[in-house]
Amino acid sequence: VQLQASGGGLVQAGGSLRLSCAASGRTFSSYGMGWFRQAPGKEREFVAGINGRGDRTYYGDSVKGRFIISRDNAKNTVILQMNSLKFEDTAVYYCAADPNPINYYSADSQADFDSWGQGTLVTVSS
Repeated sequence: VQLQASGGGLVQAGGSLRLSCAASGRTFSSYGMGWFRQAPGKEREFVAGINGRGDRTYYGDSVKGRFIISRDNAKNTVILQMNSLKFEDTAVYYCAADPNPINYYSADSQADFDSWGQGTLVTVSS
């Protein structure tokens, strides 16, 4: 599957931003999808995940209650709605696909994902 992330940009702290990831290739609903991020000088971390049907979602501790992941299988798209953004949310955000659509996701789930998009930069000004 090929992934194309978009929607990054510059936003003030407290603001919102919506990231989108468009997928092409195999049937989209046969993939679990995730968002990860990597800040300068830090390791890539799990942000959010969603199963193939879109009825189970998972979040990293640092974004729970602020970010929402969703998917539209008819449009081959996964969305990350980011609210109440903080300076520490500044990072390059990557979408990724897991060929197993029924996995459960956590902070240790990076190895489940084998297809990655190119990343989109989110900068939050304090």
